[in-house]
Amino acid sequence: MATAHVKAFTDANFDAEVLAASAPVLVDFWAEWCMPCKILGPTIDELADSYHGKALVGKVDIDSNQEIAMKFGISAIPTVIIFKDGQPAKKFVGLTKKEDLVAALDALA
Repeated sequence: MATAHVKAFTDANFDAEVLAASAPVLVDFWAEWCMPCKILGPTIDELADSYHGKALVGKVDIDSNQEIAMKFGISAIPTVIIFKDGQPAKKFVGLTKKEDLVAALDALA
């Protein structure tokens, strides 16, 4: 991960870090072998930096954290889910434009 502001969410810390968070949380479900995920990566890094202090931004490696991926029905990657008050508030499947993610975060922050 290219920036210190991108959190690594796992099966072990997901409930505490994401579902219990008071701020909105953007979660990028990805895998190392996924080329569209790699293309989306710099956008996620930028969002983590620009929303630091207003929202949490992190990633779930679906290969290492299959429990969380199954719980939220991740069937294609990249998938980005923005959580608010412990609930999925907005979901994007596939390569998503930065402007769309910004608009969704701004609406929830």
